Amino acid sequence: MSAAPTATGDSNPTGRESWSAYLDLLVVYVVWGSTYLAIRVAVGEGGGFPPFIMGAMRVLLAGVLLLLWAGLTRSRLRPTKEELLVLAVSGILLWTGGNGLVMWAEQRADSAYAALLVGSTPIWVAVMMAFLDRRPPSWLLAGSLLIGFAGLVLLTAPVLATGTRADTLAVIALLAAPVSWGIGSLIQNRRPVGMSVIASSAYQHLFGGAGFLVLVLIFNEPLPNPTPAAWWAWGYLVVFGSLLAFTSFVRALRSLPTNIVMTYAYVNPVIAMILGRLILNEAITAWTVGGAALILLGVAGVFRDRYVNGTATAPRALKATGPAR
Repeated sequence: MSAAPTATGDSNPTGRESWSAYLDLLVVYVVWGSTYLAIRVAVGEGGGFPPFIMGAMRVLLAGVLLLLWAGLTRSRLRPTKEELLVLAVSGILLWTGGNGLVMWAEQRADSAYAALLVGSTPIWVAVMMAFLDRRPPSWLLAGSLLIGFAGLVLLTAPVLATGTRADTLAVIALLAAPVSWGIGSLIQNRRPVGMSVIASSAYQHLFGGAGFLVLVLIFNEPLPNPTPAAWWAWGYLVVFGSLLAFTSFVRALRSLPTNIVMTYAYVNPVIAMILGRLILNEAITAWTVGGAALILLGVAGVFRDRYVNGTATAPRALKATGPAR
């Protein structure tokens, strides 16, 4: 595709990492782990929000607010043609493809089944990176990813053992979602734009929102009739899930290797499990504790691989027509 990388390896465009980048990743770990509950309240049974309408309302409002924020901070708002293409493709892949397919599929599949398939995102990304770089992942990285996924299997095993509900279309959507998110993330990491994080995140939200509107028309979704709790959940998703966490995700992808950032897909279910215990008083069993331990072990291995095997040459940012802020 036109946004394919021109440099080998996976690194950051500045050639250096900082604690602020890991703080951004921590925000993604915690906040996106909490959005499982918010999405369930908003689009679950009785919530009143059709999934694609909720997605469109969420990301379009976030995109407008981010664009206003970028303007107030005097960031460059006009992307080049090449930057616009990267932002459009990555925004649609991340939001409409990655997020939208999961929300649609969760109407036809149990959440544990969805969490398991979406949790394969780090593995898909590693496979795609190996193909693009023409270099297989290290044994440490491959083993760590498999350990983390095994932990996810254990984490969801109690629910899966009771019998899962997922039709063929839901399975296809849940397999396509992590691939779509992974491709969008790789494009964003390897073809970084010269605009500020806020401005680029704004455009990705707006393009993703446009994609959601197309899906609303295709599926002819009914008008929303959300409950007060669903409105609060939607507001949480806008402020914390999009304005805070997605912007942190974009910033982390600019500063950290993609494999490191993708570990969020393993950690989020652990955070969701903890919040489920604290807020909904959900049970924590030996299965969930063992699964969480394996997930954290796998994530630690991915971080360890980063510093044992190092990185290759950093990609070059797209040429900008004005100063980035």
